[in-house]
Amino acid sequence: MNTVTIGNVKYEHGSFPLIAGPCVIESRDHSLKMAEQIHKITSSLNIPLIFKSSFDKANRSAIDSFRGPDNIDEGLLILNEVKKEIGIPVLTDVHLPDQCEVVAEVSDVLQIPAFLCRQTDLLIAAGKTGKAVNIKKGQFLAPGKMEHAAKKIESTGNKNILLTERGTSFGYSLVSDMTSIPVMQNVGYPVIFDATHSAQLPGDKQVTGGQRDMIPTLAKAAVAAGCNGVFMEVHDNPSNAKSDASTQWPLDKLEGILQVLLKIYEATH
Repeated sequence: MNTVTIGNVKYEHGSFPLIAGPCVIESRDHSLKMAEQIHKITSSLNIPLIFKSSFDKANRSAIDSFRGPDNIDEGLLILNEVKKEIGIPVLTDVHLPDQCEVVAEVSDVLQIPAFLCRQTDLLIAAGKTGKAVNIKKGQFLAPGKMEHAAKKIESTGNKNILLTERGTSFGYSLVSDMTSIPVMQNVGYPVIFDATHSAQLPGDKQVTGGQRDMIPTLAKAAVAAGCNGVFMEVHDNPSNAKSDASTQWPLDKLEGILQVLLKIYEATH
């Protein structure tokens, strides 16, 4: 497996980083507060942290869903403040090829949303920035096919690649097949498990539902299966979150679940 270095965080044998933060940037103060409190918890557990929050949720269900700050510049300013004040790397989504260069000026990781993991121009533009790229596996894609997504990034000379499992479409729901973790690891890069999006229940409602109570089960299974890190959207008031309210993990329960995941990681490694 390639070692991937992101700021002061390394994906390598013996390291178990966390990618965490609110689904979308709700405000400057909220982002800074969440980053500070999550970092306090992970530091106490000696877990490397990458802060995640989207400056734009372009793939929302409904036209009037909250997407984030009014413009990309405002979102990047907030992420830059988090990066400098808290001293941790940051990750955010990109949706269009022409966003990649400007986002890379701030973000340490460019994330490719699951629905866009086959978009060649987007992957190549992200790869050309030289920044780490986290490719989420599409809900419609067999895990072995992620090799082709990784090769698109590699074609730019960039091998700072993470692959993320986030569930597979089954009818009108999602299932998590933990055998996808070793299959994707065979591509040669660290595999992250997205414990919160994997608990979603897509359906015919205006807002995507989810089973928050199943997040610990999914996360524990993924760590036992050998994933190289975990991704969790975390919020201090999930029921009032402006995006993914049904699947963001409560901040006040973060330390507890991380303690359990660390024990499983240590036992299996």
